[in-house]
Amino acid sequence: MSEVYEKPQPVIDPGTKPFWDAAREHRLSIPRCRSCGKHHFYPRELCPHCHSDDLEWTDVGGKGEVYSYTIARKPAGPVFAADVPYVIAMIVLDEGPRMLTNIVTEDVEKVRIGDRVTVRFDDVTPELTLPKFTLDKD
Repeated sequence: MSEVYEKPQPVIDPGTKPFWDAAREHRLSIPRCRSCGKHHFYPRELCPHCHSDDLEWTDVGGKGEVYSYTIARKPAGPVFAADVPYVIAMIVLDEGPRMLTNIVTEDVEKVRIGDRVTVRFDDVTPELTLPKFTLDKD
């Protein structure tokens, strides 16, 4: 964990706090609707599938596949310069929802749509852990 984390940090509000608290414990937890049984991500007050407000936070397996991705070859600002090239990806979790994240890999050219991935957790500050993914074939 670095001493000073200079990259942008998420705003943690009451609606997203359970997600970030779980990440700090190296768990991937997302909302699930008790009415229709479907998971969703990003956290919100109503189920995007059936519009129920009967939601619960559930830990999920942290497995999925690459739905889409891009390789950032130019940094999104000076604080990202040391990271290029890096992979920004949309992951479809096995439980159904899509999640925008990074894929951590030594060779960004290995990433392909449909690749299987597994969550890993990056403790960037004592208060903030970011879920990122690695390729299962690495």
